[in-house]
Amino acid sequence: MRLTLIVFSATAALALGACGHNVEQRASTGAVAGAVVGGPVGAAAGAAVGTAVSKTVDK
Repeated sequence: MRLTLIVFSATAALALGACGHNVEQRASTGAVAGAVVGGPVGAAAGAAVGTAVSKTVDK
């Protein structure tokens, strides 16, 4: 049960990391999603994912 929740939460954070139109929006969306899932560590990971997605999408 716990593993399912972790996998679902990680998938949701990755999906939300792609929301937005620029780097700042994508990073903040990822940070908020990560904070909900994993607290401060999740916020940092979500912001990193949002930034990485933004750099990939903007190319």
